[in-house]
Amino acid sequence: MSAHGPMPKSSWIFPALAVALFVVATALGLTFTPTAGGLVFAAVLLAILFGTVFAAVHHAEVIAERIGEPYGTLLLTLAVTVIEVALIATIMLGDKPVPALARDTVFAVVMIVCNGLVGICIFIGGLRYREQDVQVSGANLYLSVLFVMATITLIMPNYTLTAPGPFYSAGQLGFVSVVTLLLYGVFLYTQTIRHRDYFISGGGGDAANGSLLSNRMLALSIALLLVSLLAVVLLSKKFSLVVDVGIASIGAPPALAGVLVALLILLPEGVAAISAARKNDLQKSINLALGSSLATIGLTIPAVAVAAFALGMQLELGLSTQDMVLLVLTFVISMLTFGTGRTNILFGLVHMVVFAVFLFMVFVP
Repeated sequence: MSAHGPMPKSSWIFPALAVALFVVATALGLTFTPTAGGLVFAAVLLAILFGTVFAAVHHAEVIAERIGEPYGTLLLTLAVTVIEVALIATIMLGDKPVPALARDTVFAVVMIVCNGLVGICIFIGGLRYREQDVQVSGANLYLSVLFVMATITLIMPNYTLTAPGPFYSAGQLGFVSVVTLLLYGVFLYTQTIRHRDYFISGGGGDAANGSLLSNRMLALSIALLLVSLLAVVLLSKKFSLVVDVGIASIGAPPALAGVLVALLILLPEGVAAISAARKNDLQKSINLALGSSLATIGLTIPAVAVAAFALGMQLELGLSTQDMVLLVLTFVISMLTFGTGRTNILFGLVHMVVFAVFLFMVFVP
C-alpha cells in the first residue's frame, strides 16, 4: 500500500475492532470453548487479530517511507517483534505453561524466514528477472550475527554442564541474554550508522518521496501503529486459548504452536518482502527477512527470559538433534546463496525444499 494515497479504512477499523473486542470479551467474560459459539468467537478473534497485525505493518510501512532505508525496514522488524514477544510470553506463561514455546517459535521463525520466505522471494525474483543482486557485505553481516545468536541460544544449551540440557542455568541464561542484546545493538549501529550503505540497493536508500507524506498523516500513522500493537498484545491471551484447544483437539505436536505464532507474526512482513522481490528489490526483501530472524533472537529471547525469571520458570531452549541438523543445513545453504551476491531460481528452490522438510518433520518427526 502506498504511503501517499488515502489511508485504507481497514488500517483504522481493525485496531478499533480489536480494542472493542477486548473490552467486550473482558466485560462479559467471553473465552474460547470447543462449541458452536466458541468457534464463532474464535473466527471473529482470528479475523480481527490478522487484520490488526496487517494494519500495524501498514502503518509501519507508511512511517518507513518517510524515514527512508534502512531505518524503514528496521521499524517494520521492531513492530513485528513487539507482536511476537507479546504472543510468546502470553502463551508460554498462560494457564498451561509451555516452557519450550520460545524455542519452538524462534526456531520456526528462523526456518520460515531463512528458507521459506527467502526461498520464495529468490524464486519469484528469478522467474521474473533471471538473476537478482544483493549486497554481499550486508548479507555477510546478517548471517554472521544470526549464526552466532542461533548457536548460543538453540544449540549450546544441549551441551552445557552447569544445568542439564536443554536448559540454561539462571546465570547462563542471563549472560546469553546480555550477549544477544549486545550483538543486536551493535548490528543496529552498523546497519543504520556505521555501514549503512551495506544494506541499501543500488537504487539508493533514502525515501526520495517521503516528504510527500504530510506531518498530520505521519502523526496519525504513528498513533494508529501504537494502538495496533497494543491491541495485538491485549488479544494475545485470547489467541493463546484458541491455539491450545485447537492443537489438543486435532492431536497435533506441541511444536505446531510455535509454527502458528511464527506464521501469524511473519505473514504481513512476508507479504512486504515478496512484493519487494517482485519489484526487483531483493535487497529490501533480504533486509526484511534476515532482519526478522535477528530481531526474533536478539530481542525475544532476552524479553522472554526476563519474564520467565520473574515468574520462576525454566526456559527449554536446546533443539533436538533433528532440528539442529536442519539449522546447520540452513546456515550452509544461506552462505552459498548470498556468497556471490547474485541469485537465481535454483537457490530459491533449494531453500523452499529445506522449508518443506522442516514442515513435514513437525508432523512426522
